Amino acid sequence: MRPANVRRLFEILRSGNPAPATELQHASSFELLVAVMLSAQATDISVNKATATLFPKANTPAAMIKLGSSGLKRHIRHIGLFNTKAGNILKMCRILLREHNGQVPADRDALERLPGVGRKTANVVLNVAFGEPTIAVDTHIFRVANRTGLAPGRTVREVEDELVRIVPEEFRRHAHHWLILHGRYVCTARRPRCAACQIHRQCEWQEKYQRPVG
Repeated sequence: MRPANVRRLFEILRSGNPAPATELQHASSFELLVAVMLSAQATDISVNKATATLFPKANTPAAMIKLGSSGLKRHIRHIGLFNTKAGNILKMCRILLREHNGQVPADRDALERLPGVGRKTANVVLNVAFGEPTIAVDTHIFRVANRTGLAPGRTVREVEDELVRIVPEEFRRHAHHWLILHGRYVCTARRPRCAACQIHRQCEWQEKYQRPVG
């Protein structure tokens, strides 16, 4: 995609939502980290439903450990892979207490050394909790980036690297939120809503021309 189109695409997304935010409900960097860990292969709605009862009981590493495995699982049992996630969350809490004074580190390497935390989760935490201009690529962003021609790539990392390269600096702080929301509500996987798409003119997807445009 030409640089002028990239800039215009983000100008349009920004005009519609100047201050986008994650839909995962949280009140601290620790709550955010737990919510993002739970969100793997799960919807934000299901995670928010679980954390609405979990966080009032345990919103610090020490409180989470005190809650214990069975207590944690009672709150998250409706989320996919909850057994594995519960184990990773408790291991993560112990490391935070032992190595980081109970605080979530604002460092990529330290985050990725935590159990259950990969590059995407680290990117989300760095961006949302600490204001870093990272771009976390999930399935929505991967689809939008490839479908529109914005940042084609065969792997999540290729798409991330290309987005970091081509997204103008002024848009990078919120880029992944704009793209996630666009993929979640407009450029959906099975029935993309091309007629309602704000960035229809910038999109290079050939199949869009077979769809009615409002």
